Amino acid sequence: KKTAGVSRCSRVALQRVHSTTAPLHQGVPATLWKLGRLNHIAIAVPDMEKATALYRDVLGATVSEKVPLPDHGVYTVFVELGNTKLELLHPLGEKSPISGFLQKNKSGGMHHICIEVDDINAAIADLKTKNIRMLSAEPRIGAHGKPVMFLHPKDCDGVLVELEEA
Repeated sequence: KKTAGVSRCSRVALQRVHSTTAPLHQGVPATLWKLGRLNHIAIAVPDMEKATALYRDVLGATVSEKVPLPDHGVYTVFVELGNTKLELLHPLGEKSPISGFLQKNKSGGMHHICIEVDDINAAIADLKTKNIRMLSAEPRIGAHGKPVMFLHPKDCDGVLVELEEA
């Protein structure tokens, strides 16, 4: 029997699903580490000077000097936004991970997000037990002089996630 365009069977099924749904946090054990604030969003750029000028001269943001990070194969410029930062990335050297990204995305684009954690080693150990793959065997020192680890994008809904110890 139909009532107001909805079958009684459908209405009952929806009520049953709704009434038995448990809150998402039930049964989740407390972890030894905590996820913190968004530290930055990284953007790969084909022309660092042009991108820096956009944020500094056109949009009026405060930008850092261009800093080479040879261990990571990138040049970085940080754009201050008040509540977070943008990290402009440009290739440095032949083995730069940004070169491959820019070959696929000629005009650049979002490369990764960086989220702070209070204990990077505990976070890595815990995430490995949850089958989240890391892109390196050990944390490395990142652009802020703190340990960082990248999580595999295939395990993070297609997003390259960088964890940085706060």
